[in-house]
Amino acid sequence: MTVKNIERNILKLNPLERIRLIESLISSLNKPDPAIERAWATESDKRLMAYKKGSVKGIAWEIVRKRFVK
Repeated sequence: MTVKNIERNILKLNPLERIRLIESLISSLNKPDPAIERAWATESDKRLMAYKKGSVKGIAWEIVRKRFVK
């Protein structure tokens, strides 16, 4: 079966079925690395604890937004 044949068959699906297929395909490409996920979870916990202890200060959303939205 060629990609073109697959595409023709997919286009015969109703919109909801195509959306589900797209979600499934995208999900299959986004397999997170468990080690990286654990590292980010640990880092985010550290950052939250530092914020709660007052070791670091937050920045107001308006200030952050002005830096990145131009």
